[in-house]
Amino acid sequence: MRGARMRRYVPKLIDWRMGFRKFNFFMVNCEIGSYSVSRDSIGQGLVGGYLNGSLQKMYATSCAKLSDDTLKDNPVSDMVVDSFGRLHTYLRISLTERCNLRCQYCMPAEGVELSPSPKLLSQSEIIRLANLFVSSGVEKIRLTGGEPTIRKDIEEICLHLSSLKGLKTLAMTTNGITLSKKLPKLKECGLTSVNISLDTLVPAKFEFMSRRKGHERVMESINTAIDLGYNPVKVNCVVMRGFNDDEICDFIKLTREKPLNIRFIEFMPFDGNVWNVKKLVPYYEMLDRVVKQFPSLKRLQDHPADTAKNFRIDGHCGTVSFITSMTEHFCAGCSRLRLLADGNFKVCLFGPSEVSLRDPLRDGADDDKLKEIIGAAVKRKKASHAGMFDIARTANRPMIHIGG
Repeated sequence: MRGARMRRYVPKLIDWRMGFRKFNFFMVNCEIGSYSVSRDSIGQGLVGGYLNGSLQKMYATSCAKLSDDTLKDNPVSDMVVDSFGRLHTYLRISLTERCNLRCQYCMPAEGVELSPSPKLLSQSEIIRLANLFVSSGVEKIRLTGGEPTIRKDIEEICLHLSSLKGLKTLAMTTNGITLSKKLPKLKECGLTSVNISLDTLVPAKFEFMSRRKGHERVMESINTAIDLGYNPVKVNCVVMRGFNDDEICDFIKLTREKPLNIRFIEFMPFDGNVWNVKKLVPYYEMLDRVVKQFPSLKRLQDHPADTAKNFRIDGHCGTVSFITSMTEHFCAGCSRLRLLADGNFKVCLFGPSEVSLRDPLRDGADDDKLKEIIGAAVKRKKASHAGMFDIARTANRPMIHIGG
């Protein structure tokens, strides 16, 4: 009955665009050091009907701003602190715009125009900029693309980055096509965490979505990562209605015996991916399906800057997460910055604003000048990104240009 009652609300919520930018499906208000749930006549049907009592706190977003005590305990450069007090300790570096897949949610069918090689950052430029960020307070770097493993000097880049003083985590997001052969060496070079993208467990669907073969090789890479001791091995799954939303519980079954963190990601709009709200499967709907089949699902304590809502199921080795960028943003705790393959610096995934670090770097700018440029961009970061309908109308680059 609860599921039926929720489904009656879905069309109304999807079609209700007026004031949508201020509306999150769970109506979560983030406050420093606390959780709170706002309830109005429409939100009450969802929150009150499903997430009542103590469950409101259990399923609410974990959001926190940087406190004065945190700054005292973790002395960092003002360069990575924005005007809202958010400390940015996480840098995503895109190593290439090239990819060996053509996933429909990442690029248009006709492909995209790639930057010529001379306009991409060299290995030495990547290391210099990364060192600048790490010395200023960044503790985690994630390598992305395109597909980062197709870059020929990927092992050398990992070796240099992992040796940076102050860096605690060196992670990578990959499609897994060539990862299995390269991962042993990458681990030796200091790669500490791996996210592997996999949107379906059905090979025919994989070929349809990615416009390439390779499902078996991705599964092999997941098993190789497990065998090498990565725990958890994170599996990113973009959920799209009518394509793979019927596989949610099948993915979760993989966590029973394997140390996997299955991460369900709401379908997001980017240039050329033909985003449509009808394809979006919102968090609360995914959660409803999971709870029906796995009633022992329990919410875990999230870090204030975590993008994912994390859960565990009794008796399962792995975990389950939801990334709710569209229906319940986590901007209040955002700690992420992005360095694109062409050297542009981006402070928000969904914001169109970019500033070049490559050009001043090649013009001879010293570290102080680069820090000034970076710091000014961080200070311009907005409190939150726009609502999903505004994002869909805003010019932004294809995901393959930005970096996964």
